[in-house]
Amino acid sequence: MAEFTGERLIPGQVDIDLLNEHMARYTFAVRLARGKRVLDAGCGAGYGTAELASTAERVTGIDVAADAVEFARAHYAAANLAFEQASATALPFPDASFDLVVAFEMIEHLEDWRGFLAEARRVLTPSGQLIVSTPNRLYYTESRGAHGANPFHVHEFDFAEFSDELRAVFPHVSLYLENHVEGVAFTPHEPGNTVEARLDAGETAPDESHFFVAVCAHRPQLGNPAFLYVPRSANVLRERERHIAALEKELALKDGWLNKSQADLAEFDHEHQKLLALFREQKEELEASNRWAAELNALVAERDARILELQRELARDQENARGVVEGFNRKIAALEQENREKTQWALDTEKRLTAEIARLSEELVQAVAAIGRAEKELEERTAWALRLDREKGELEQQLAMVRLSRWVRLGRKVGLGPAL
Repeated sequence: MAEFTGERLIPGQVDIDLLNEHMARYTFAVRLARGKRVLDAGCGAGYGTAELASTAERVTGIDVAADAVEFARAHYAAANLAFEQASATALPFPDASFDLVVAFEMIEHLEDWRGFLAEARRVLTPSGQLIVSTPNRLYYTESRGAHGANPFHVHEFDFAEFSDELRAVFPHVSLYLENHVEGVAFTPHEPGNTVEARLDAGETAPDESHFFVAVCAHRPQLGNPAFLYVPRSANVLRERERHIAALEKELALKDGWLNKSQADLAEFDHEHQKLLALFREQKEELEASNRWAAELNALVAERDARILELQRELARDQENARGVVEGFNRKIAALEQENREKTQWALDTEKRLTAEIARLSEELVQAVAAIGRAEKELEERTAWALRLDREKGELEQQLAMVRLSRWVRLGRKVGLGPAL
C-alpha cells in the first residue's frame, strides 16, 4: 500500500483541507478537459487523473515512480483512463498527441524543469494548453518555518521567475493565484440547477499567495475568469470545531504526559542528586588520579627525553658502525680479491709443480735405471779391478821372485836378461 511521505498525496492519509487544496486544481482543469486528449504529468496516486477522465475523451497519467503507477492502476480504472511509468522530461509520446497537459505540484520536483516545459510544448497540438502549478517559494518557506525546506523539492519559484520561465517557452500565459479563502455558502435544501457566486474584487498579492497556477498556450486565450471551488466538506466552522476538539484531546493527552513527566522529573531529580554526590566523589578521585597522572606524565616526558637522547646516540653509533662496517667490507673485499689471486697462483703453481714432478719422476725412473746399470757396471768393473789386483799381486810376487832369482841377478851383472 502506498504511504503519504510528503512527496505525493494519498487520499485518506491526509487531512481534508490538504486534499481539497489538490482537488481544487483538478476541478479547475476539468473545465478545460472536456472532450480532449489529456496528459496528467506527475499523476501520483491517480485521484486527479480520474477526475479529469470524468469529462475528457481520453486521459493518460504518467509518473516516474513505479509504486505510484501501480497504486493508481489498482484504485482508478476507466475505459478512457491509462497510467504509465515515464519521465516528464522525456515523454514517450509523438509530437502534437495531446490537447491538454496538466502538471500540478510537479515542476518544483525536477532538476530539468525547462526540459519538461519543452517536452510539454512538443506533445501539445498547436491549439493545446498546458496547466501547471507550483507553490509560492516566499510563502512556502515562511509557512514551513522550523521544519526547513521540503526535501523532495529541487527548485522552488517566486512569481516573477515562474512567469518568466513559462513565457520563455509559451507566448501566451494566463496566471492565477490559488489561496484558501474565508467564505459563507448558502446551499438550498432542495438541490438547485444554478450556482451564483460573488467574489469581492481586491488587489492581488502574488508574494502572499499560496500557489501559482498558469494556463499556457501557443495561441491567444479568450477570457480570464476567476474560479471558486467549494468542496463538499466546506463547512469551515464545523471542520475547525472538529479540529479544535482534536487539538483539545491531544492537549489533554499531552497534559497527562506532562504530569507524568513532572513526576518522573522529581524522581529523576532525586536520582540526579544521588548521582551528583557520586559525581563529586568520583571527581575528587579523578582529580587525585589526574595529579598522579600528571606526575606520571612528567616522568614519562623525562624518560621520553632520555629515550630521544639515547635514540640520537644510537643513531650516531649506528652511523659510525656503518662506516666501520663499510671499511671492513672494503678490506674484506680486498682480502677476498687477494685470496682469489693467491688461490689462482697456488693452483697455477700446483699445476706447474705437478707437471714438473711428473717430468722429474720420469727422469728419476730413468736415473734409477741408469744407476742400476751403473751399479751393475760398477760391480762388474769392481770384480774386474779385483781380479786385476789379484793378478797384479800374483805378478808382483812372481816379479819379486824373479828379482830374487840368482839367475836374474847374474844376468844383470853380465848385462843379460830383461830389465825388471
